[in-house]
This record gives sequence, C-alpha cells and structure tokens, in this order.
Amino acid sequence: MRYIVTGVDGQLASRVAETVLAEVDGCNLTFTCMKKDRIPKDTVQRWENAGVTIFEINYDDIPSMERAFKDGDRIYIVSGLEVGRRVQQHKNAIDTAIKAGISHITYSSFVGATDPNYAHVFVTPDHTATENYLKSTGITYNAMRNNLYLENYLTMYTMLALMSNNKWLSTAGEGRATLVHKDDCARAAAAALLGKGKDNKAYNIVGSESVSVRDLCNLIKEVSGRDLEYTPVNAEQYYEHLGKLHIPREITGDFSCSPVPFCGDDLVTTDASIKEGLLDVQSDAIEALTGQKPKTARDIIGKYKYIWENNIQNWRDMK
Repeated sequence: MRYIVTGVDGQLASRVAETVLAEVDGCNLTFTCMKKDRIPKDTVQRWENAGVTIFEINYDDIPSMERAFKDGDRIYIVSGLEVGRRVQQHKNAIDTAIKAGISHITYSSFVGATDPNYAHVFVTPDHTATENYLKSTGITYNAMRNNLYLENYLTMYTMLALMSNNKWLSTAGEGRATLVHKDDCARAAAAALLGKGKDNKAYNIVGSESVSVRDLCNLIKEVSGRDLEYTPVNAEQYYEHLGKLHIPREITGDFSCSPVPFCGDDLVTTDASIKEGLLDVQSDAIEALTGQKPKTARDIIGKYKYIWENNIQNWRDMK
C-alpha cells in the first residue's frame, strides 16, 4: 500500500507527513511539495533516509502530478492557498489521482463546507465546490472539515494586537468557537489517510473547548504580561484597522507590506462567523480517529511565547 501526502512544504501537511511516517515504512510513502527547498534540509534528508520518495508538484501542472501519483493507493490532498483559483486546482489533483488508480482521497476542507449558512464566509465556497466535485466522481473519500486554527490566534492575531498598541480588534464579538490545533488536525487526517475512518464520511475536526477571542486575548495577557485589550468592532472598523497595518482588503491586493498572508475579507468574515455562532461546532471526531482529545489553548500557549518575547512582526518569521 502506497500512501501519498501532498503539500509537505506547508505547516499542516508536513505534520500529516510526520504522523504517517511514524506508522508506515518510508518505502511506502510519497510526499509532494511545491518547492523542495522550502523544507529544512535536515528534514528532507531524514525523510529520504527513511525511504520516502519526494516529488515537486503543482496543482496547475498535471504532468508533475501524474509522475508523483503513479502507483499510489491512498492520497491526502491538502487544499491550495490561492482562494478563487484553487477549485480548478483541486479538480486537477482529484482527476489526476483517479486517473493514476488511487482508490481513496482524504481532503482538507472547512467546517460548514456544504451548508448554505456558511456560504458568506470567505474561505467556504472553494471547499463547497471541491467537496461537491469529489463526491460526484464516485471515488471513496473523507473530507476533513477543519475549524479555524487555534494557533493563528496565539500567533498572528496576537502579533497584530502587539503591533496596534496592545489593542486586539475583532469582529468576533463575544461569540465562541471550538478552534483547533493544527497538530490535532494532522493526526486526524493521517488516521483517515491510513484507513481508520469511515468511507465517504465528512468529519468535523474541531477542538474540545469552546472559547471566545476575548478568552484567548485574556489568556495571552495573563501569560505574557502584556496589557492587551480586546476591542469588538464592526466590519468597516476592522477593515480600516487592517488597512492601517497594510493588510489588503481583497485577495488580489498588494501583500508586499502585509504582516500576515490573509486578506481583510478573510479576517473580517471568519472572525464574524465566530460571532454568528457558526464555528461553535461540537464533534468527537479527533478523539474517535486518534484516541486522543484535542489540545486546548492553555495546553499549547507555551509553544508560542516567542511571538511576544522576540517581538515578531511578520508571519514569515514565525516557527
């Protein structure tokens, strides 16, 4: 059985890769990435020494995927980064996997992907289209519907607050959400890839703790000693604030001076979806798939203290 993990030069899929490698002989693994030089050299060396085959691919480059997916049996397809363009990219990857004879696809999706109530959230439509297409092909699959990542709030959102005179602006209001740690998402995805899930099932991959953004702000205030102030705002106030930080409103905007890789439309609508209660989703999928409960914010906060200790001001400097 050959397992394929795509996008291992990214933070989520690299974790999936490590989790799978802990359970499967490297000779039965194929990892793909956009750029091999984005992966630490010692990691590449360790993977290759374990017998892993590594390919550079691009979801726009079908021949590259044909080479990488050859002889594969089960594949993890991590969602692309280019919102608006990635639906076709995902279709390319799915079609190439099916053509290569792969029998099962595990896809990284988002909570509410097929629920019309989530259609206005910036990241949702691409996942909706991809899940619908995946289901239409008839291939056996699992959709891993990840909630917002907990560590983004402990790193990038914290960074933006520290860059804004300790004021943490948000459209999340007093809403609550079961934000989830990427490590837990990766463990669940690896389990599905290895066949530990139920075929043709979508899993809500969420945390075990329902928290508000105010809660997270107060936790970081407590741990860091910084006098952070949580400030609920409306959409236009948030857009104005983000603009002052050189964060473009639209995904097609200028990111050259942006401290984060997200546009205003993304940040405003995803935070607002917390206020609407859309992300306060309950699920035991992580524990059912992995045998371990998801980590809470307090469990992992120590990993991210370098943000305030080193005065990080750009996401590229994050670990």
